[in-house]
Amino acid sequence: MPAHPQPLDALLPGFPWDKLEPYKKTATAHPEGIVDLSVGTPVDPVPGFVRDALSAAADSPGYPTVWGTPELRDAIVEWAERRLGARGLSHRHVLPVVGSKEFVAWAPLQLGIGPGDRVAYPRLAYPTYEVGARLARAEHVVYDDPTTLDPEGLRVLWLNSPSNPTGRVLGKDELTRIVAWAREHGVLVLSDECYLELGWEADPVSVLHPDVCGGSHEGIVAVHSLSKRSNLAGYRAAFVVGDPDVLGPLLQVRKHGGMMTAAPVQAATAAALGDDKHVEEQRERYAARRTALRTALLDHGFRIEHSEASLYLWATRGESCWDTVAHLASLGILVAPGDFYGEAGERFVRVGLTASDERIASAVARLSA
Repeated sequence: MPAHPQPLDALLPGFPWDKLEPYKKTATAHPEGIVDLSVGTPVDPVPGFVRDALSAAADSPGYPTVWGTPELRDAIVEWAERRLGARGLSHRHVLPVVGSKEFVAWAPLQLGIGPGDRVAYPRLAYPTYEVGARLARAEHVVYDDPTTLDPEGLRVLWLNSPSNPTGRVLGKDELTRIVAWAREHGVLVLSDECYLELGWEADPVSVLHPDVCGGSHEGIVAVHSLSKRSNLAGYRAAFVVGDPDVLGPLLQVRKHGGMMTAAPVQAATAAALGDDKHVEEQRERYAARRTALRTALLDHGFRIEHSEASLYLWATRGESCWDTVAHLASLGILVAPGDFYGEAGERFVRVGLTASDERIASAVARLSA
């Protein structure tokens, strides 16, 4: 009898967040309640004008299109040119997706990556890059400097700047060198730039900037999300921008798969992309929380590395990340252990800025006591 195919769940690692449950119980038992800094879930309100756009499009009985409305595609193109400095874009260069995590997880498979192919991502990285390679049954490899990788069989190179979890930002020269190397070896660059508008001590640059890509979008695709910059995590609003020779086939695959963003969400996304004011207001909220938490952690004996952008502080006390998690849980503060993001993070924790002002203030008070 023919062998049954290996089920997809057998290809995947254990879900890391389940390991945090005992520490969450400890933190929850604190007399002043838990301060959950372990995840990057926005807590601030969705801007009113975005909710209005969603409501106005609520009477949408027909199917939406996978490619999105012309208004949404216009909004993505205009935003990418205004905020990323991209040039020469058209509707063929953009594609809405159902949240950026969905794209990260399924892009390798949808791109035709399979057994015998290799997918590379940073040594410290969001776990879904590995998941995407596994779902495609491809080999996954990690790197410190991607240009030192063996290009044989390498089909996809993931970049993540600003980084989750470390907040590290790749400079313009470094990005330019990486893109040139990838093109030389025929490797597709997928650049996760979801935190690009949240730079603190650095000014993040997109791979789509002409100084990086030379004005050509060949072999590069940038991934963007409205989850953090507009508090739209619950809307699953995201999109990709880049090489039309890559996005065209992806569009066809996604049409067959029915991977379409809901029509009201498309309208809300277009509205959010057309306004920069609410993004600056949200940045100011996060900046204040970052300053307060960073100072309290340093005073408590932590060292913070990178963290020049994104919504996290990458912090260490020079001990096992799980010892640090336990210590902070005893104060009612829950953080993510660094080894969730790779073995290289085993002595760090990721501390999120995504809690209310009141909860951040409570965490600061506990760290300062």
